[in-house]
Amino acid sequence: MLILRSSPASPFGRKIKIAAAVLGLSDRIKIEMTDTNDPADSIRRQNPLGKIPALILEDGLVLFDSPVILEYLDVMAGGGRIIPREGRARWEVLRMHALADGIMDAALLQVYEKRLRPEEMQFAKWTDYQDEKITRALDVLEPSPPALTPTPDVAQIGLACALGYLDLRFEGKWRERYPKLVKWLDDFAVQTPSFAATKAP
Repeated sequence: MLILRSSPASPFGRKIKIAAAVLGLSDRIKIEMTDTNDPADSIRRQNPLGKIPALILEDGLVLFDSPVILEYLDVMAGGGRIIPREGRARWEVLRMHALADGIMDAALLQVYEKRLRPEEMQFAKWTDYQDEKITRALDVLEPSPPALTPTPDVAQIGLACALGYLDLRFEGKWRERYPKLVKWLDDFAVQTPSFAATKAP
């Protein structure tokens, strides 16, 4: 049994859970709650970076960083299912996946700034800079969101999790400006039941 260290609100952990469901691997993965803010949590021994998600393999090897875990799961499922094996399609999917990860990174940095710093020490210019990254990325995606495929690839899964995280932490304010992405996410949710099943409470 593989062990996934994650938390319900982590958009990166959510990517792994959705991918596992899409690939038919959910029953081979046990999810263990993780508190990255707790020095006593074993995540800091399992992943020296203290970050989630981390996937503990049956032989004890720990994989971390969601792109690495996603590739491992894809190979477990036969390969080429959520990450194209080669050619331009591979690079287009990986590029879009990186863009989705960038949205999540920028959103998380804003959350941490407000959660971990006293209000008088928060740096508005820094959070504005992160917000601008998200806006630029959504501006690029809005005219032509990625086409949905019968088996969603890592780019589609990543984008859905990024938009879901903006809903969770920023009250869905992005929705007013990006109607095509709203429809895309609605369609993704219908096609991919694990998206709703992995929603943070």
